[in-house]
Amino acid sequence: MSVPESEVDGERHRARLDDATADLDPPLAVLDLDALDANAADLVRRAAGKPIRVASKSVRNRGVLRRVLARPGFAGVLAYSLPEGLWLSSGDDPVSTDVVVGYPSADRSALRRLAADETVAARVTLMVDSAEQLDLVDDVVPPDRRATLRICLDVDASLRAAGGRVHVGVRRSPVHSAAEAVALARQVTKRPGFALVGLMAYEAQIAGVQDAPAHRPLRGLAVRGMQKVSARELAGRRAEVVAAVSAVAPLEFVNGGGTGSVERTAAEDAVTEVAAGSGLYCPVLFDGYRAFAARPATFFAVAVTRIPVPGTVTVAGGGWSASGPPGSDRLPVPTCPAGLSWLPTEGTGEVQTPLRGPGTATLQVGDRVWFRHAKAGEICEHVNELHTLAGDRLTGALPTYRGEGRAFG
Repeated sequence: MSVPESEVDGERHRARLDDATADLDPPLAVLDLDALDANAADLVRRAAGKPIRVASKSVRNRGVLRRVLARPGFAGVLAYSLPEGLWLSSGDDPVSTDVVVGYPSADRSALRRLAADETVAARVTLMVDSAEQLDLVDDVVPPDRRATLRICLDVDASLRAAGGRVHVGVRRSPVHSAAEAVALARQVTKRPGFALVGLMAYEAQIAGVQDAPAHRPLRGLAVRGMQKVSARELAGRRAEVVAAVSAVAPLEFVNGGGTGSVERTAAEDAVTEVAAGSGLYCPVLFDGYRAFAARPATFFAVAVTRIPVPGTVTVAGGGWSASGPPGSDRLPVPTCPAGLSWLPTEGTGEVQTPLRGPGTATLQVGDRVWFRHAKAGEICEHVNELHTLAGDRLTGALPTYRGEGRAFG
């Protein structure tokens, strides 16, 4: 009886990871540079000529950010906090001189640092969706005592139906219509110390929801229907918002989309750039998309420490859960060897994780189990470095934010 090709490939992959890291002790994480580069090239192809702003939340590693930004087709960073944005844009060798902070900031000390440095203030763009956020900045540093601060408007990209009673998407900005966007744009432009330079609208219900989830065909059908309706509505509304705001102030950029919607968002004339980050690492939550098939690029290993009963092994740690709504899809997936699953009564634990299944037959105390994380950059919160793999050998290590002593919660 022949062994299925998928199992053969899985064992080859396991041997590749085990052999390359034989001299290292788990827990450890590996970044497959071949897969990373292939994923980056595919994102550029999907963007069809529009620049990709790298979402640093999904990377959390300066070395990886530099590697990706050095490739044609990528330009700028979409940071997830102002302190992070300051760090990435400061110094003589910044990761980027074009950083948009993707979320409003209430970090007063970071705002003071930004306002006091004209060079960095010219490199960093703040996100706002209300006049109250402008008030906070003015309270921290009055406009006559600071550099002019660059501002981007965050426009809600969710789908609203039934007179607003139905909401599909994340709850971010209160600015939904062109009229609301214009009102806020006028608030920005009439106030000293601010310059309106950009607009962002992130369609999470399209970019961040799998449209072909494994073993759930009916859900996939429903998601695709929702996304088709939402994309049509948003394309028209986004164009209207951009035209209306551009009449108030000229915009340097209009950002939209994410890994799951790159080609769809890039096709809109109103959008000048797309954002992407998760597609570089390809975590588990980005397996189920019809438009693309990225290669998993990050893996983490933990060691088998005991065998409580035949058919079950226990590994040290492994509970690297992802953010989002609680559920089994937020837990890491044991990948190598194949045929492992965590116990529904225990899940994955901070200190230990029991696993069962036919894959346990090949495991002894001291062996490794390789996992894939459910989300992208969050794996970097658990390790100090990503060991880089090219071909069948390790080429070095790239320190994560954590490894550089940085935490941007």
